[in-house]
Amino acid sequence: MAGGVVKVYGPAASPFVATVLVCLEEAGAAYELVPVDMAARENTEPHHLARSQPFGKIPAFQDGDLTLFESRAISRYVLRKYGGAAGDMLGEGGGLEAAATVDVWLEVEARQYEPAVAQIVRQCVILPTIGGARDQRVVDEHVARLREVLRAYDARLGGGRAYLAGDGATLADLAHVGFTHMLVACTEYAALVEERDNVRAWWERLAARPAVRKVAKLMDAFWARERETASAPPDHGSAAD
Repeated sequence: MAGGVVKVYGPAASPFVATVLVCLEEAGAAYELVPVDMAARENTEPHHLARSQPFGKIPAFQDGDLTLFESRAISRYVLRKYGGAAGDMLGEGGGLEAAATVDVWLEVEARQYEPAVAQIVRQCVILPTIGGARDQRVVDEHVARLREVLRAYDARLGGGRAYLAGDGATLADLAHVGFTHMLVACTEYAALVEERDNVRAWWERLAARPAVRKVAKLMDAFWARERETASAPPDHGSAAD
């Protein structure tokens, strides 16, 4: 499907989908977002599993005959194939050292940042929206964990370093967008980002990027609809004689 529109399967609200969408927006690539109804467990249906997504997760991705899963792998593919306009967001043009630095901070995001922030978002945003109750003990535990992770980020971003892997934004930064936006916009724990000057400045730079602003609006619109649906009184219909 050379020159065609790639497809991203998943809900706009997903932080994992957001990572892929931000990369597509940065690259200026044409794409179609195909919703997947997670509440109805569409992600476990055979037609979704057939999209090269054997674990029933999101997103899935299609570019012609190629299908991919795992948001970071999809994002690397997008930036390699379509990312000319976005600049060197994988660090590969800067040699082994630059590329390795991007890889290091992608690993930090995956192994340190995401496990902490994802639990806060799940407990404070996702569970209440689908009728569950948050467990404040879990929230407190992961707030403390995220605070320590962000201590290391603040040190990394000191000395005038604008982004995690150098002076320009890379995938190492973009991979943080979905969960950080939800943390700041949808929970009462935005102070975790705001209380550290270097982290706050980094996030403000990321959030101001046109690609990030566009995807954040998609996420916000989705969650606004979900909250409206969750708070609406049940419609039992009218009785027929």
